[in-house]
Amino acid sequence: MKIGLVQYNPEWEDPSKNIIKIDRLLSEVNTKTDLLIFPEMTLTGFTMHAEKFAEEIDGISTRYFIQLAQKTKQHVFAGTIERSNSKFYNTLYHFDNNGIITAKYRKIHPFSYAKENIFYTAGSEVVITKIEQTKIGLSICYDLRFPELYRYYGKQKVEVIIVIANWPITRIEHWEILLKARAIENQCFVVGVNRVGNDPYYKYNGCSSVFDPLGNSILEAGEEEKIFTVDVDLKKVSEIRESLPFLNDVKLI
Repeated sequence: MKIGLVQYNPEWEDPSKNIIKIDRLLSEVNTKTDLLIFPEMTLTGFTMHAEKFAEEIDGISTRYFIQLAQKTKQHVFAGTIERSNSKFYNTLYHFDNNGIITAKYRKIHPFSYAKENIFYTAGSEVVITKIEQTKIGLSICYDLRFPELYRYYGKQKVEVIIVIANWPITRIEHWEILLKARAIENQCFVVGVNRVGNDPYYKYNGCSSVFDPLGNSILEAGEEEKIFTVDVDLKKVSEIRESLPFLNDVKLI
């Protein structure tokens, strides 16, 4: 499976400009991938202005990513601010390579330190999606600090876990360590896609990463605004789980 990690510096609260920026980045990539993964709140940055930027299914973000998936024939994983009735969610969508919404994950752990829990409703459902027969667990940023979510994915034998994020530079070491730990403990590939640049409150240095089922680094991006591509051999997941069947001994989940 060939994965594209879109590490970029979004213009603060400006979806239209960010669409132009993403299109430019995509035009510079010659390698075709099976899936593209974007950072959290892809077209706005990590804003607490939920009511202003929240979208229903026909919003600018969903329309753009549907069209992108259709045009490129790639699966797209992107973050939006979702409006559902009177509630707002920090949401990760999976658009398949025909532009169909295949899955929707609402962030279970809003980042209370930044008062995200005041402006966004917490999701309540874990979400596993598929690309062909490959099972993929979905998560967003602060979720990474709560291993019970990922343990569930491990018990369900997902092959890949995706984490989209706006993870600041002040705690970037935690990002790297936790991504690696989630890969080791659940014996799967973990793909973390973070942003770069600044917003009015935080600085970000990317470090988008991919770890294999043994915790070996497949990709550790720096601060560059770029689409990074990586090939992962999914057979490695079953090989590791058969040779080291640790997940069979999990007792508390």
